[in-house]
Amino acid sequence: MLGAMNFGKIGRTTQDEVTAIVDAAIEAGINLIDTADRYSDGESEEMVGKAIAGRREDIVLATKASMPMGDERNHQGSSRRWLVSELDNSLRRLGVDHVDLYQIHRWDPGTSDEETLSALTDLQRAGKIRYFGSSTFPAYRLVQAQWAARENHLSRYVTEQPSYSILQRGIETHVLPVTEQYGLGVLVWSPLASGWLSGAIRDGREIATSRSTFMPQRFDTSIPSNRARLDAVERLAKVADEAGLTMIQLALGFVTAHPAVTSAIIGPRTLDHLHSQLAAADTVLSADILDAIDAIVAPGIDLAAHEKFDTPPALLDPSLRRR
Repeated sequence: MLGAMNFGKIGRTTQDEVTAIVDAAIEAGINLIDTADRYSDGESEEMVGKAIAGRREDIVLATKASMPMGDERNHQGSSRRWLVSELDNSLRRLGVDHVDLYQIHRWDPGTSDEETLSALTDLQRAGKIRYFGSSTFPAYRLVQAQWAARENHLSRYVTEQPSYSILQRGIETHVLPVTEQYGLGVLVWSPLASGWLSGAIRDGREIATSRSTFMPQRFDTSIPSNRARLDAVERLAKVADEAGLTMIQLALGFVTAHPAVTSAIIGPRTLDHLHSQLAAADTVLSADILDAIDAIVAPGIDLAAHEKFDTPPALLDPSLRRR
């Protein structure tokens, strides 16, 4: 899958650069493009729309909603009011009459599953979306949504889009068993762990990736969790070198090795990034390599658990766990 988060002001990419990336990705066999209304405040959707003009039916097109769009408090969430309105906005920006996969970007604690699923089912019946899915939902919310769909005779989420990498393996504990149980497609994002597994970050080098410029706290090696990641990266680099693989091949080969994972989302900012990631498309890791990875980062472990987006609200807000 081609992820479009870096298209626009976030990745400082122009329309010509985006079109070149999309052209090369499609030529290489990628057939699903994933964007979101939130990415560069709609600019990513606009750029994707222009890049796929004239070949819409050759592509599985996915976008997302629910994250805040501006400061207006009603322009967010997964209520019927907002989803119906924002889908039309996304279709306009993309220049299409439907999307193939519409995803709830984050679970909205303020809206019932019944309301969200009812709105999505109506949009599906209207022909504006073909399927719908969730993104970064905790396992218990995935189960609840499946139950709500069955109980209320509504269409159900058919995909989940979680964060997954060698350094962030927490979804192996609860989320992936649930997706397997319900037959959900799993489209994993950040398989390169925000650049930690790109090969550009090594001990003794200055960290100067694009992501580190606007999220410096995630790369400050004086912070214990980041030091743990850097230590793991050094050990993983040795595994990759001994196997004759790049770090990118090791990282992408790892996530696609899991039987519950349908596809890995790559999010290149440049053509060079795209080609280096496409080189991992046919990578199959041996059991010995996967065992070596397990010895460095144990199954089910997140090295930066505080960066998870599916934490129950009561763990973040003390008032929610006190009478």
